[in-house]
Amino acid sequence: MTKKAKTRKLLLLLAALTMVLSACGGKNSPSSSTAGTPAKTEAGSGDTIKVGVLHSLSGTMAISEVSVKDAEMMAIEEINASGGVLGKQLEPVVEDGASDWPTFAEKARKLLSENKVATVFGGWTSSSRKAMLPVFEELNGLLWYPVQYEGLEQSPNIFYTGATTNQQIIPAVTWLLENRGKKFYLLGSDYVFPRTANKIIKEQLAAEGGELVGEEYTSLGHTDYSTIITKIKEAKPDIVFNTMNGDSNVAFFKQLKDAGITAQDLTTLSVSVAEEEVRGIGADVLAGHLAAWNYYQSTDTPANKTFVDNYKKKYGQDRVTADPMEAGYDAVYLWAAAVEKAGSTDVDKVKEAAKELEWDAPGGKVKIEGETQHLYKTVRIGEVQSDGQFKELWNSGEPVKPDPYLKGYSWASSASSGN
Repeated sequence: MTKKAKTRKLLLLLAALTMVLSACGGKNSPSSSTAGTPAKTEAGSGDTIKVGVLHSLSGTMAISEVSVKDAEMMAIEEINASGGVLGKQLEPVVEDGASDWPTFAEKARKLLSENKVATVFGGWTSSSRKAMLPVFEELNGLLWYPVQYEGLEQSPNIFYTGATTNQQIIPAVTWLLENRGKKFYLLGSDYVFPRTANKIIKEQLAAEGGELVGEEYTSLGHTDYSTIITKIKEAKPDIVFNTMNGDSNVAFFKQLKDAGITAQDLTTLSVSVAEEEVRGIGADVLAGHLAAWNYYQSTDTPANKTFVDNYKKKYGQDRVTADPMEAGYDAVYLWAAAVEKAGSTDVDKVKEAAKELEWDAPGGKVKIEGETQHLYKTVRIGEVQSDGQFKELWNSGEPVKPDPYLKGYSWASSASSGN
C-alpha cells in the first residue's frame, strides 16, 4: 500500500470514529446540552423522576410486603395526579426482593447504579434493611424504610418511617405489665429483629418487675408450632409477646386455636401482625388478640378517612390498610415534600431539607427528627375485633420522640450496646 493510500485509509477511519462517538453521545451526553437537550447531572433532570420500589413480592414475606408496595404506588399516582414533583412525573421502578436478603442488596444496587433512581422505598425485615444499608452508603443513595424495627441503628442514607423500639415495643411491655400480667413468653422468628427486640424486652422485664418464663425462635416460613404450643402450656405465661414475621404467623395462630387456646385464655401481643395479616390469617382466629402499632385502619383522623377511601376505591372494598402501608405511604409524601423544599433530587440536599419536616399523616401528625432521620409517632395498642379491625385500647396521646439507641432508659445500657 502506497503512503497516499495509507493516509486516505487513516482519514476514513478517523471519520468513522467521529461519527460513532457523535452517535453515542445522545441526549445523555453532557456535550449534547449545547444542542438544546439538558445534561442529566442528577436523578430526575429529564421529563420524569425515577423512584425505586423494592419489596418482597414473592416468598414468605409477600403476605406483608405486597400491600406496602400497593400503598407506595398509590401515593406516587396521587402525587403525579396533583402535578408531580418539581413539575415532573414520578416514574416508579418496581423490583422484587423475593424474601431473600442478598437479593435485596442486589436489587438496591441495580436501582441506584443502572436505573439511576432518585430514591428507594422498600424493605420490611431488618435483615433486608441491613443487607441494603452498605449499598446505599457506598453509592450515597437514599432508602425510606417503612416498618417498625429493633432500633440501635442510624444511617445517613436511611429515613426510618416505622417505629423504633421506644415507639412500640417498650410502651407495649409497660402496658402489658400494668394490665395483663407479669409472666412473659417470648416467641420470634430467628433473625436480627426478634433477637434484638427480645434482648431489650428481657432487660425491661428485669427493670420493671416482669418475669421471663420462656423464649423460642423459629425460622422464617416455619409452619409446625405443636411443640412450642406444648411448651407454652407448660410454662403458663400471662402473655406471649410475638415478634414473628411473615406467614409463620398464619400457622402459629391457627394451631394455637386448634389447641383450644383462645385470647380469653392467654394474651398474645404481636408487633408484626396488622390488618393485612389478620385478613390472611382470619379474624375468627385472631379476635381478642392484641397488637402494638402507630396506626390502625380504624384510627380516627380526617386524613385517614381519605386514605382508606382512596385505597379501597383503587384496590377493592375487601382490601384493608395497616401500619407499614401507612408508613410507606407517608415516606413517599415526605420525600416529595423534601425534594420540593430542596428544589432538587440531590441526596444531600434532600436530607438537609427533610429535617423537622411535618406532615398530617393518616395516623396523625408526624415529624422527621433531623438527627436520627426517624419520625415522631403516636403509639397505639389495639385488640382484634370479629370484623378484622382493631379496637384501640390505649395510645400515647401525642407523638413520641424517636430514641433508637434508648438513651432515655437507664436499664437499657446493656441491651443498647449492640445486637
